[in-house]
Amino acid sequence: MNPWLHCTTMLSAEILDQLDAAAEDFRFPDLGHGYYYAVDARLHAYRDAHRWALIVEALGYSPRAGNLIDVLHVFGNCLTTGQPGFGNEDFLSRIDNWDEIEDVDEPEIYCGNPIEVRGRRIAVAAEPGEELIDVFRRLVPEHRELLLADDVELRRRIPADLPEIMRLDRWHHPDLVQDTLPSGSTTFRQLADVLATGDVRRYAPDLPPNTHWSHWPESGNL
Repeated sequence: MNPWLHCTTMLSAEILDQLDAAAEDFRFPDLGHGYYYAVDARLHAYRDAHRWALIVEALGYSPRAGNLIDVLHVFGNCLTTGQPGFGNEDFLSRIDNWDEIEDVDEPEIYCGNPIEVRGRRIAVAAEPGEELIDVFRRLVPEHRELLLADDVELRRRIPADLPEIMRLDRWHHPDLVQDTLPSGSTTFRQLADVLATGDVRRYAPDLPPNTHWSHWPESGNL
């Protein structure tokens, strides 16, 4: 076998092994998570000749935490801190004025005030009495960049000089409830090949994207 091909095949397998291990430890992104109402998602791939990293953002509303949270799932062979998956600092709360927007008498209900996201007050086209999850989903796409991670947040656990080679706003994500590990997902097998080779053409999706919240009706149901 060609030595280069052998090395890239081995690296692709190592990447999938890391993702599978995270899934088995409940540290791989689950867009249908019962504790979070799905709102949005984004994927970032980074690599150079010797290093790789993958970050998947899962933005969701957690009634238990009382906030809209962007959870960064961070993987790679060059993490500067922490383990693959997520740690406490990978949960990024986005709403600054929670006590002003949730009805004090009716949890999970919007009371009509502007929403402050990362220091910016946003007037929302929503009426008092609407469910908060519906209000939050209405923030996307106009305020999407404010809700998702900026470069400083993304690079907290990966090298600052590692090039980003791919960013996906839509893809076909595996349903972990159906026991589909990342290695069983065409999307992540192709992404592993991209990370191993640097050839973005290896990502050639043959399934329709399903990262929009409407594809995960069971999210937040616990």
